Amino acid sequence: MSGENPQLVLVFSGKRKSGKDFVTDILKERLAEKSVIIRLSGPLKECFAKDNGLDYEKLLSAGDYKEKYRVDMLKWSEAIRNKDYTYFCKAAIRKYEAEKFPVWIISDARRLTDLRYFRENYGERMKTVRICASEEVRSWRGWVFTPGVDDKETECGLDSVSEWDFRLENNGDLSGEELTQPFVDLVEKL
Repeated sequence: MSGENPQLVLVFSGKRKSGKDFVTDILKERLAEKSVIIRLSGPLKECFAKDNGLDYEKLLSAGDYKEKYRVDMLKWSEAIRNKDYTYFCKAAIRKYEAEKFPVWIISDARRLTDLRYFRENYGERMKTVRICASEEVRSWRGWVFTPGVDDKETECGLDSVSEWDFRLENNGDLSGEELTQPFVDLVEKL
């Protein structure tokens, strides 16, 4: 692997409890020092936690704490994003010092503007990945439909996208290794 970083930008998207963190964490483990996970929600949650006296680490988790503040956090972040759609993408790249790594794993794209930012800046180096899981499986994993969350852009903003470079069905039929193998293969070709 040689050349300017990033050499590959994998942009993952999926509904709540579809398994985005599961897949991206395993991929990071398999790619090791070649990669970095960039959580677009990372700087957002960090700033929101500071502004509101909340526990930043708990906001990063998949637990109830994050869900308690989700609606307020969404309103706050939308106001910022409406002024500059690139703000949180750029902040995440800085936060995770991504330029040091050849493979960027964007774990949580949620909006068309997220895809737009990475496509405009990284072109052919960007590959999009949609992780899908049935509502039944998502419910089994703890998902409950929440009005004001599951019917908003953060969960539905990429539903209209039909062209994905990769589409993963994560209903528990495949192991983490099987789900991530196409990306390991891609990195080996760099």
